[in-house]
Amino acid sequence: MAAALAGDDLDAALELGLMELPDCEDCLRASGFTFDGIAALRAARDARLLAWAARERHHARAERLQQRAQARREASAAPSVPDPEAPALPASAADALARALAKARAR
Repeated sequence: MAAALAGDDLDAALELGLMELPDCEDCLRASGFTFDGIAALRAARDARLLAWAARERHHARAERLQQRAQARREASAAPSVPDPEAPALPASAADALARALAKARAR
């Protein structure tokens, strides 16, 4: 795994178990890793975790933007059909109009 990372072969390091790296430093040293090698492995693992998290955030944002755009398209495409049960004017406006018409007829 360390050789794969040293050779800049991240795919091979991942296949060899980079992401399943144990946190126990004694376990790693018992497997033959040096202190510097352990630090490099952890740094590579942490960088990959950060990159994957950023990728997930990017995908989630892209999905949200796509849903918002779809909702806007649907809202703009939907015909606005007036509700037949709803009054054409608010009650106060209808009263004001009726008074104005009555006043105009009285003249």
